[in-house]
Amino acid sequence: MASVPILDMSLLHLRASNARKTVVDEIGRACKTLGCFQVINHGIGECVTKDALEVARQFFNLSEDEKMALASEDIMRPVRFGANSKEGTTQKRLFLKHYANPLSEWIQLWPAAPCGYREKMGKYAVEARSIALQLMDAIMESLGLGDTCLKDKFDKGMQVMAVNSYPQNMSSAPAVGFAPHSDFGIITLLLQSCQGLQILDRGQTWKAAPCAAGALHVHIGDYMEVLSNGRYKSLIHRAILRSEQKRFSIASIHGFPMDDSVGVPEELVDEHNSKKYRDSNFRDFMNYLSSVGDSSKKRFIDQLKLQEG
Repeated sequence: MASVPILDMSLLHLRASNARKTVVDEIGRACKTLGCFQVINHGIGECVTKDALEVARQFFNLSEDEKMALASEDIMRPVRFGANSKEGTTQKRLFLKHYANPLSEWIQLWPAAPCGYREKMGKYAVEARSIALQLMDAIMESLGLGDTCLKDKFDKGMQVMAVNSYPQNMSSAPAVGFAPHSDFGIITLLLQSCQGLQILDRGQTWKAAPCAAGALHVHIGDYMEVLSNGRYKSLIHRAILRSEQKRFSIASIHGFPMDDSVGVPEELVDEHNSKKYRDSNFRDFMNYLSSVGDSSKKRFIDQLKLQEG
């Protein structure tokens, strides 16, 4: 089991005391040493998270015809159902991806079935976004950039909801449901029905991430690695199938607006720290994904790295 810090997010609101600085420092340390952390006391009610996971389960229990009506090979579609069976996986993961910010622009494109999906997943999406904005501000502060740095970009940014269903492992051997990868965004908030997430630690060892009751798992994406000029590395992770039951997860992935460039802030570049990544945007990532097909083989972040000197 990985030793993932579990941080009390309510302390971020205590600006008049040292408590906020302490938790900001802890967030920065977790980002630097591990690439992830978990938060409790985040303000999302248990009924909201339970409802979101329940409608996710109900969606994957729909008939094949109902789900396939949302299937597409076009990865730019704002709502898309599909199945992954990449190199390095042993069984298919089913997924439903849809854009979520601003919610009013996208929610009418979300599945109308099961009953309550839009309402319950929409409520979770809005609350997850609020948490993500607070955390992105805190991470910027941990980099010494101030908690309002890039705030306008964050406020108007992309939110992609990736709703996942992993089958039960019917084999006696360990089975991978999602091959090793890093997320493209700035940060990802992960809600999961049970344990199954594994993270690659700095010693290049796979370790199970805890699934503490009420906690949200937060990990660093490729674009946060760019924004930090490499101080915070994106987390490589994978999903392991469970023999006891199916597993459901909801990844809320956050970034800049589609065509806004993400680059290294000038405050993090000086004579001792050169710029290590080229600028790019979310559309660049989508075009890259279309060209390589399997992002588990070639990570997008590697295409952004500038040669030393």
